[in-house]
Amino acid sequence: MEMKLKLAIVILNWNGEGFLEKFLPSLLANTPDYARVIVADNASSDGSVAFLRERYPQVEVIQNDVNYGFAQGYNVALAQVEADYYCLLNSDIEVAPGWVDPVMALMDGDATIAAVQPKIRSYHDRAKFEYAGAAGGFIDKYGYPFCRGRVFETVETDNGQYDEPIDIFWATGAALFVRSDVYRALGGLDDDFFAHMEEIDFCWRVKNHGYRVVAEPRSVVFHVGGGTLPKNNAFKTFLNFRNNHFLLLKNLPRRRLIPTFLMRLLLDNVAAFTFLLQGHGRDFCAVYKAHFAVLKQFRKFKRKREGQPFDAYADVCHSSVLIQYHLKRKHRYDGRSFC
Repeated sequence: MEMKLKLAIVILNWNGEGFLEKFLPSLLANTPDYARVIVADNASSDGSVAFLRERYPQVEVIQNDVNYGFAQGYNVALAQVEADYYCLLNSDIEVAPGWVDPVMALMDGDATIAAVQPKIRSYHDRAKFEYAGAAGGFIDKYGYPFCRGRVFETVETDNGQYDEPIDIFWATGAALFVRSDVYRALGGLDDDFFAHMEEIDFCWRVKNHGYRVVAEPRSVVFHVGGGTLPKNNAFKTFLNFRNNHFLLLKNLPRRRLIPTFLMRLLLDNVAAFTFLLQGHGRDFCAVYKAHFAVLKQFRKFKRKREGQPFDAYADVCHSSVLIQYHLKRKHRYDGRSFC
């Protein structure tokens, strides 16, 4: 009888043949015997699947029939994978030797830990943290995410200042280890997010259900970042604003909904007109398109709140990261002042 796989490292790929060619060798060389690498292809139109079958026949390929986006793409693929743990790994990641074992030791040793992220450093500037995750994510009372090692556009050099494992609020989706039973019990990533912030929503739900989310800095990966959508992209702006409101609508306690959304409407208007003054008219429009999209799906997301606990709000940073960063000029994470 075949034993159940301990860890499935699943790469969701969309037209990423170049990344697969570049990063699969180091990944396969640093994958322990108890793990298997799987590529879930989101209906790529490049030569990704042919490349894998020719060069890496030992890598299992799951072919999604259409591009489902990040969230649903993973849900469709992971429904076909049996393992104790999943690692959702971006295709544009280079892993360091020994990156898996510290995470597995941590999760094997504590059943309350449901999700873990490694330390995320920049592939292009390897001494620095990488924007999407750095050394672990947090969120402020108005829904703005930030990280140890990255607050807004300020990205720190890794000098070992965040080298202790710590409970965090959210773990990056670029390299997310998660218990498969928890993933399935909570319904996985929310399909309606498509891409961006779905991992924050998932981790918030994980914490709402009494589990822990942890950063394990003894595990290190290097992330290219921005591999799918460039930074100045109106669709990305739309997704970020829309999904941030989805996130708050789903997970805030009822007493916090009105005051939070009133403040966010004000702050979003400031952001929109800042885009306009900078000459980014499409980003300006994207903010208001995001608002209309939230209104259109308001009832659907309100239903998602039904029967859900909201205990994790106690772990939200109850200061404003905007005030800390722009007014108090605190550009580096400091748990005491930020949270």
